[in-house]
Amino acid sequence: MSKAGGLPLAAWLAAFRTLRAWHRYEVRGLDSLLSPGAKLIVAYHGRPLALDQCLLTVTLYERLGYLPHGIIHGYFGQNRLLRRFIDGLGFVTGDGPGIVQAVARGEHILVQPGGTREGCRSFRHRYKVDWGERLGYLRLAIRHGLPIIPVAGDGVDDFFLGLNDGYELGRRLGVPAGLPVWLGLGATGVWPLALPFPVKITQLVGAPIERHLGGRIDPSDRPALLELHQEVRGAVQALMDRARGRREGA
Repeated sequence: MSKAGGLPLAAWLAAFRTLRAWHRYEVRGLDSLLSPGAKLIVAYHGRPLALDQCLLTVTLYERLGYLPHGIIHGYFGQNRLLRRFIDGLGFVTGDGPGIVQAVARGEHILVQPGGTREGCRSFRHRYKVDWGERLGYLRLAIRHGLPIIPVAGDGVDDFFLGLNDGYELGRRLGVPAGLPVWLGLGATGVWPLALPFPVKITQLVGAPIERHLGGRIDPSDRPALLELHQEVRGAVQALMDRARGRREGA
């Protein structure tokens, strides 16, 4: 079992169970994540926080008994108070002993390769996977022998109305740690002091991608990694398009 627990875990579960009802959350294809063995969940980063992935962690906690180990922004590891909070959730800021131990226990790892650059965009850029050429998650999957499970859904860019490119504004203002400066509107005012709009979230979990396992892709082979990267990115985009098409075609 994970070392997560105490007040951080209780607060996380209470908050996101409430938001699960608020967003009428449902997930389809969950069986891919219920079979034994650790897996790397690779997901789209909704706006501005990956709230749908937070909701997924609660559902998996109820089914598996632990929170997936989210890889989150490095700033959380630099702040003492935030560090204690994420330790209580079993989250990590990069590849290290925490991931090694989690994989040994057969527990899932969760990552959004687009990060805040993808999540903190304006309303002009919605529901389009934007990972650039970030390949670290693939090297992590190869290093730890993890099947990749793509995840995406509908409603995730409608939590808040984004007014600017937060990543770019953060860079212009010289904000430390690469943190974004994002302006958004929610149901009760301005983010982060507002509730998200009560949009319905329908999340789809895709089939495992495993062709990188068993030494079939060298982590130093950049062309091979880029080809796999496009496959994973395409799988996540296809899931999101399918989820949105189901709603629009209803």
